[in-house]
Amino acid sequence: MSLSLQSICSATSTALSTVHDDYKLEKFYGDRGMHVPDEPENTHFSKESPFDCEVQGDCGYAVEMIDGVIQVISCRRDHKNRPSNCTVHPFPDLQEFFEDQNILLALSTHGPIKSFAYRRLKYLESRYSLHTLLNEMKELAAMKEVPHRDFYNVRKVDTHVHAASCMNQKHLLRFIKKKVKCEGDEPVIMHDGKEATLREVFAMLNLTPYDLSVDTLDVHADRNTFHRFDKFNSKYNPVGESRLREIFLKTDNYIDGRYFAQLMKEVMVDLEESKYQNAEPRISIYGRSINEWDALAKWAVNHDVFSENVRWVIQIPRLFDVYRAKGLVKNFQEMLENLFMPLFEATINPQSHPELHKFLTQVIGFDSVDDESKTEKSLFTETSPLPANWTSQDNPPYAYYLYYMYSNMVVLNHLRRERGFNTLRLRPHCGEAGPAHHLVTAFMLAENISHGLLLRKVPALQYLYYLAQIGIAMSPLSNNSLFLNYQRNPLPDGQSRHYPHEPLMEEYSIAAQVWKLSPCDMAELARNSVLMSGFEEEVKRQWIGCDKLEGSNDITKTNVPNIRVCFRQETLLQELETICEGARDPINT
Repeated sequence: MSLSLQSICSATSTALSTVHDDYKLEKFYGDRGMHVPDEPENTHFSKESPFDCEVQGDCGYAVEMIDGVIQVISCRRDHKNRPSNCTVHPFPDLQEFFEDQNILLALSTHGPIKSFAYRRLKYLESRYSLHTLLNEMKELAAMKEVPHRDFYNVRKVDTHVHAASCMNQKHLLRFIKKKVKCEGDEPVIMHDGKEATLREVFAMLNLTPYDLSVDTLDVHADRNTFHRFDKFNSKYNPVGESRLREIFLKTDNYIDGRYFAQLMKEVMVDLEESKYQNAEPRISIYGRSINEWDALAKWAVNHDVFSENVRWVIQIPRLFDVYRAKGLVKNFQEMLENLFMPLFEATINPQSHPELHKFLTQVIGFDSVDDESKTEKSLFTETSPLPANWTSQDNPPYAYYLYYMYSNMVVLNHLRRERGFNTLRLRPHCGEAGPAHHLVTAFMLAENISHGLLLRKVPALQYLYYLAQIGIAMSPLSNNSLFLNYQRNPLPDGQSRHYPHEPLMEEYSIAAQVWKLSPCDMAELARNSVLMSGFEEEVKRQWIGCDKLEGSNDITKTNVPNIRVCFRQETLLQELETICEGARDPINT
């Protein structure tokens, strides 16, 4: 597919739309079906449990899954100011998605566009270096004038952490030893049809609490996991035993996830005591059964697993091929129904799933996870079977997963917004390994992404991510253990071009030492983590200290000098003007 520079500039200019007075970009793909700035807030800065909220009644909608997307098909009763024949909530057209994806794929491989994007990125990097040379001392002076604030007491959010690994290994070790010592005679698992106590489980493993150490626990990713996603995942098994993982790190087990709930609450207490650290832990829903959502919600509600410093992200492992091989699902549409139908039911009639309705007040989005380096046996094209007809044991491609997740989320968010409930965002793992076209799909559909390492190899896409201000949650320490050595991580380049005892503080502190980040860089990264997080707008405005988020800054809250924020805004505006000028006069671009 051959595209001229003029058509590319015009398409890019149209895609990015216009810049509002407050420097807020319109999203490339509508509003991405996700975030709505003026939606009702659920957080009121109190210590009251969010699970004590009101459970509303039935709003009268009927839904049905059609071609892989749950759609509103009727309204069972009249509502004030609403006709009885309800309009189906819109979602992205499949054919339009393919056409847009083809344009972006062609753009990312078009020679002149790659050269243009590379030059612009180098210009942005040089411009940042010049800004640093001229203004670094002014920025430091401005930060020193702010009383009380430093890097340790500005708000920061861990936007990419998995619940099963959010505690450090010493914390997990102490917890396991305490439970064996104090509750060793309590039944915790079924083994060979019989109840087994925790002490008996350790006897089966030929271990005693005294034998346990950080080394025998072996939950820390090391050099042996490099380019071995399977070994990386095995680190979630303490002592290499799935039985211990089931007992201590699962929500749905013989003890109803009691130990995991206690562990999570201890982590939450640590976050609350630190005050300025917040997290968005990932917890899994697999799509193997329609009952998974209710089981997870009951775990959270019954054990009071909540904190003002924590919001949940639901991760969906891309493992349809495994479930199909085991006969757990008949086709991909059944997996989609298991993932989304309970959410629609809890939105339309919260009383049908009261615990799920309460739990969803603390859920801010979805993640899509798996080893991206695995070969995709097919690509998502116009000839791909619909989800109801995807019955083979081949795993659907990455774009197939994301398109159907996103489309269902769009309809769901329309309903939740209409009912005054919080909406959800799509924030997938993307660009950690595997093909670069995953980044195209995420650019079209995602609010922000995790990793994005491959952007360093595709300058056109990297430039588009910058122009659209799509956030990237990078995890250099995790990547160092799995896919990319720490020294080669593109985070410092992203910082210059883009503005994009605790694990979060460890990431920051090591990054500061290795890449010589300034205090202003560190404060800016923390501020960006707040902006790209899924916490409620009211909460983020309080943390940033402004009535609006985009283009606003209060140095007394963020410790980021206004000169840095103004530099970012001015640079972005000039780049957008360059694109618009190129669309009008491509010959001189």
